[in-house]
Amino acid sequence: MTTANKINHTDTTSTIVEALIDSIDIITAEIQELYCLDSIPWIVGYSGGKDSTTVLQLVWMALANLSQEKRHKTIHVISTDTQVENPVVSAWVKTSLAKMKTAAKEQDIPIEPHLLRPSLQETFWVCLMGKGYPAPRNQFRWCTERLKIHPSNYFIRDVVRQSGETILVLGIRKAESAKRASTMEKHNLKRVRDRLSPNGSLPNSLIYTPIEDWSNSDVWIYLNQYQNPWGNSNKDLFTMYRGATADNECPLVVDTSTPSCGDSRFGCWVCTMVSKDKSMEAMIQNDEEKEWLQPLLDIRNELDIKDDRKRRDFRRIYGKVELFGKIKVEPIPGPYTKYWREHWLRRVLEAQVKVRKNAPEDMKDITLITQEELSEIRRIWLEEKHEFDDSLPRIYEEVTGEPFKDSRPGVGHSLLGSDEWDILSEVCGDDAMHLELMARLLDTERQFYTKSRRVGIYGDLEKCFETSSRSQKDAIKNAHQKRNLKNAITKDDVDIYQVKTELNKVLDSQKASKNKKTVPEGDVTQVKEELKKSLNPEEKQPQKQLSWGTIKFGQPIDNP
Repeated sequence: MTTANKINHTDTTSTIVEALIDSIDIITAEIQELYCLDSIPWIVGYSGGKDSTTVLQLVWMALANLSQEKRHKTIHVISTDTQVENPVVSAWVKTSLAKMKTAAKEQDIPIEPHLLRPSLQETFWVCLMGKGYPAPRNQFRWCTERLKIHPSNYFIRDVVRQSGETILVLGIRKAESAKRASTMEKHNLKRVRDRLSPNGSLPNSLIYTPIEDWSNSDVWIYLNQYQNPWGNSNKDLFTMYRGATADNECPLVVDTSTPSCGDSRFGCWVCTMVSKDKSMEAMIQNDEEKEWLQPLLDIRNELDIKDDRKRRDFRRIYGKVELFGKIKVEPIPGPYTKYWREHWLRRVLEAQVKVRKNAPEDMKDITLITQEELSEIRRIWLEEKHEFDDSLPRIYEEVTGEPFKDSRPGVGHSLLGSDEWDILSEVCGDDAMHLELMARLLDTERQFYTKSRRVGIYGDLEKCFETSSRSQKDAIKNAHQKRNLKNAITKDDVDIYQVKTELNKVLDSQKASKNKKTVPEGDVTQVKEELKKSLNPEEKQPQKQLSWGTIKFGQPIDNP
């Protein structure tokens, strides 16, 4: 197996070009040899940027120089559309894939492009507006896995299931960063075949990086000297890069070790993993025709604030107060509150209206949030958040001037609506937790209203009390009490009467009086066991769900 030599960039320009030409010849022969060696399918990661374009162009030209009978297997080209990509780049990639498909058919090249998208339940806006996930941070980088890793990995696994294994061709280079170089060197030590490294996150998948030793200059010289085989303009690509300060692209992501795309030329316009979106700022500043992107940059900057605690619930997404910290113990902030989820919906819809009005003709149909996403957000608010005021259609019509059309049948027909919500809000006044509890209880009953068997309703009603029956102050105080007691039971010298007193405070604070217990008399061990059970209800044996018959006639003697 031949290996592409590393180019010595200390030589003169003419020597560099000569060395680059030699490297291209070596890589072309290497690609042809690897391709013809077996029947393992190839997958090329394509982002539309300079590195992935270079790799795909090298693979394309290598196949074009093979005889027809040697082009025996399909090469899949995959690109992930996160649906929050920079609109200019997103349009570029979609146009590229369309041209690629046409050119491959005309030139009889076995290359098949695929545009991958995250599942509806994992899109950025469904997670942020629907579920209330906060803007991504290094401590909670939920976006990369859902928007990039899952779509590409699902496709790769599907190919592996059909063929047993696959070779993933990527345009990553050591010159991108010291961290990338170090990671690639570690992978090189584990290579199972020449130029092929194992993929730690995807079994039966090997990684091939043909331009790993190239520099930025090598990439641009190649793209400017060799014509794009599927009809794209590499000069236009260069112009796109020149309009931004950053010179990196967001590569195909297959695991969480890949660094954030926030500093890249081809990242998401909502990315809050870095302090500023320098590339979009540069595009707006350097090109008057890109000023229509300003509303997107404004939303991104509004999402990216240092401390967003005031925008988020004091409980985790499952309704439980959790504490963190050693010196200063505080609740871990949860999802965005109802007010802020509605706020982001309004802001994105307003931005969509503005960019459609001001964008150039070829971008007039730009979509920042799809109708399918809006429908899923509405479903989450109604069914999971129990917000039966159904505010999404109202906000949509107020911003766009058009009625919202939900594709789900019968979604607008409900026993509870905005009128009932307004009455409930008036009755509860300023007590937000009381409003939440009443809304959850009423909507839980509504969800079981049409069911022939109401199995599970008592458990769901109990969850409403567990998560929403205490005020914020009381809920946090109760969490501190439990934390202190858990720490206390780990000490051998704990005072039995002190533990019993504190335990009874916790038990008395529980609203469900039928489940309230008193602390038994006995030694410290017995008290500790009772304490553990009360503080860790999830460890209790699940109780059998009561039916209508057992409630009315009681439990049978032989079946307690």
